[in-house]
Amino acid sequence: MHNPYLLECSVDDQLLRLSAAGRVVATYPVSTAAKGVGQAQESFRTPVGRFRVAEKVGADAPVGTVFSARIPTGRWRPGDPAAGDLVLTRILRLEGLDPDNANTMDRCIYIHGTNREDLIGTPASHGCIRMRNADVIELFDLVPEGTPMIIHPPARTAS
Repeated sequence: MHNPYLLECSVDDQLLRLSAAGRVVATYPVSTAAKGVGQAQESFRTPVGRFRVAEKVGADAPVGTVFSARIPTGRWRPGDPAAGDLVLTRILRLEGLDPDNANTMDRCIYIHGTNREDLIGTPASHGCIRMRNADVIELFDLVPEGTPMIIHPPARTAS
């Protein structure tokens, strides 16, 4: 079955775009890594290059389900303490397709919901791509496993 979708993440704009057959069909604000981009293990940086959605986790989980190692471990609700970088609601696990980002699966780099929706639109994650919980549910329901993705490195220099 042909997959018409392509995901593209702009680190500069903190946006994730979903295209179908070459046309943008959805744009979501996101948060990439607070430490910028990079491929190294334990760097807490967002990798760049070509990827694919290797696995989808949490299809029927309630909003706010907390995942640890992709296993549901509890539930976070607005108003609960927001300490830490919780992986919530849905996970789209990324596999790197370039030699430089081939360690992405081992690094557990995901697109996922967050308990820090107040930081969406700014670099704030530990390497993953964070989304608002409602947005990650929508995206999860739209794209199949195998969907290609490009994370574009920053083109702008910090001023």
